[in-house]
Amino acid sequence: MALARKKCKGTELSVFKGREAKLNRAIFQILSAEEPQATWDIFKGVTKLRGLKGKRYAVVEVRIKALETQGYLAVAGERDTKQGYKTPTFKMTAKAKLARAIGPRTIDDIVREVDEETALILFETVSKLFN
Repeated sequence: MALARKKCKGTELSVFKGREAKLNRAIFQILSAEEPQATWDIFKGVTKLRGLKGKRYAVVEVRIKALETQGYLAVAGERDTKQGYKTPTFKMTAKAKLARAIGPRTIDDIVREVDEETALILFETVSKLFN
């Protein structure tokens, strides 16, 4: 699986900025394929992607915890490990799904593509946030 790189013309979301952007995209891609997954499963999926083969488990684990703190990932439950311990499984939150869907699009693209009913829902939601 190759991780597509995007050329953003508009405002880029903070989750897709900086040195952790590539790993965040990879984690979201792995979780969007199958949810929920444990940290080890996410790590195995990330290391199969081109450009991320050398990533260490600790780096992926720190990034998952950071995404959880920021509200992009949530604990979905627990599963047993081979060693007899319990490990948390993670899923993407609605915030992460929205960020992934908006990703390469600009606000202008979104406004141009939505129909009247969807535009009204978006307007009501945004106006609640900023009032």
